Amino acid sequence: MLIYGKEVAATTLEKITSMTKDFEGKYKRKPTLAVIIVGDDPASQTYVRNKINGCKQVGFNSLSYEYPNGTAQDEIIQRIKSLADDDTVDGILVQLPLPKGYDEEKILANIPDSKDVDGFNASNIGYLCLGRPHTVSCTPLGVMHMLESTGVQLSGKNAVVLGRSNTVGKPMAMLLLNANCTVTVCHSKTQNLAEFTKKADILVVAIGRPKFVTADMVKDGAIVIDVGINRVDGKLCGDVDFDSVAPKTSYISPVPGGVGPMTISMLLYNTLMSAIARENER
Repeated sequence: MLIYGKEVAATTLEKITSMTKDFEGKYKRKPTLAVIIVGDDPASQTYVRNKINGCKQVGFNSLSYEYPNGTAQDEIIQRIKSLADDDTVDGILVQLPLPKGYDEEKILANIPDSKDVDGFNASNIGYLCLGRPHTVSCTPLGVMHMLESTGVQLSGKNAVVLGRSNTVGKPMAMLLLNANCTVTVCHSKTQNLAEFTKKADILVVAIGRPKFVTADMVKDGAIVIDVGINRVDGKLCGDVDFDSVAPKTSYISPVPGGVGPMTISMLLYNTLMSAIARENER
């Protein structure tokens, strides 16, 4: 069966829209997301537009700050600090990747935990590792919602995460571990990779290589979530060879239409949760 992130996201967005109306009625303001983008990368600009449109869809305010490549890093940091001090702003997002020459870690470190709606802050990653998540990275959180939508009991399952990035692989592994899965993280240096992937009841693939996972690497009846998005011969495809792998699975997410829509819906969810938490702390 296919797990369409678009359908799961639509349900989530309906809930966010309803909760946003309640929030506005109670606090007489709308949740506000501020987005910073540096440079003119077409993909990044598309992602930012989608995030701004998502804000409009659920009833948020949004602020967008665009800087040309070459803008002094200190100027960007000053903007973040200004937004951090702005009591009307609930979430701050710096669109990644930044152009070469910028220190992403240093820039992101200026976003306070309470407004880190991307979940990339070291403190938020630390809380996740402790099993006390505050704000969780959007894509892994979206994957968890997709897995939960199947109704399959996750506890006790063997889960393999293929990829160890700070934005997807590592937080994904922590979320699955917190859900009582037995988790293995594989990566580019893993030897005899198929020996691990063939044992996975749940396989989450985020390795950035088009159609890398093939049928001989997947267990019969596995749940496969494809986080990858690649363009080959003008067409989008994932990190999983969908045509060969799909017949072996019990559930699989397609590309496009799988994980992608979930990332934005989780960003909006994180922003709303930040707004509610900040109001509760006043």
